[in-house]
Amino acid sequence: MVSRNTFAALSSAAVLLAALAGCAPADEASPSAGASASASGSGPACAPGGLATRTAGKLTIGTDNPAYEPWFNDNKPANGKGFESAVAYQVAERLGYPASNVVWTTVTFNNAIAPGPKTFDFDINQFSITPERRKAVDFSSPYYLVRQTVITTKGSKIAGARTIAELKAAKLGAQVGTTSYQAINELIKPAAQAQVYNNNDDAKAALENGQVDGIVVDLPTAFYMTAAELDNGVIVGQLPQVGVPEQFGLVLDLGSPLTTCVSQAVDQLRQDGTLAVLEKQWLASTGGAPELS
Repeated sequence: MVSRNTFAALSSAAVLLAALAGCAPADEASPSAGASASASGSGPACAPGGLATRTAGKLTIGTDNPAYEPWFNDNKPANGKGFESAVAYQVAERLGYPASNVVWTTVTFNNAIAPGPKTFDFDINQFSITPERRKAVDFSSPYYLVRQTVITTKGSKIAGARTIAELKAAKLGAQVGTTSYQAINELIKPAAQAQVYNNNDDAKAALENGQVDGIVVDLPTAFYMTAAELDNGVIVGQLPQVGVPEQFGLVLDLGSPLTTCVSQAVDQLRQDGTLAVLEKQWLASTGGAPELS
């Protein structure tokens, strides 16, 4: 664990890591056509610390409550710990806003991606970039590529499943409005209607109580839940990647004057290896998560 006071050293460490590795890991691929285009030279000047933010001289960042591991630590987004908290502070720094000028605000997942004015400059909360959502909000360049994963508990009827076909008779659930829920309906297509929950805590409770056979979450959350939150938790497997790789992006108001500058900051973090360093520091590897065919 590191505090945000050590983040400034990450860039040089990232450069060294990139040189040793020779290339970035697969998760840090270049943005695809499915993501918001990043700016390169043609956008407005991004004056450090002088952007058209909600509060002059401050950068307001939104996320949900609770803020889950491993994306945040101890449900405290402002402590700089956890992958998304660390990414947020790195983006802020590249925009010219030190940690002392960052303000956090609580915004539910659904409200953040709903149409209408926002209470934040950008929001970070595992938002997958989709064409439908881009009708209501702006997205930055992607900062993480993700896979959806089925988890359960030992003794469940799907604990030993190795194929999607073996999941079709299962009762599955996921958080409302997420691509996890979408994956159940579009990839698994179970016979029983997918159960929907307000948040991952509610979905996890349903699994523990035997109300569902399994739940779908993103891969890093799957590792954390099965290791630290569920008794006898089991990763059943990762769902197949279909079409454009699923990508997480920062959410901004539709037509926000900050989108170009925020995307530039994310691109810098990818190109200098900082995102790769943060991913290795805070997110578990994909080992131990078999592919479901």
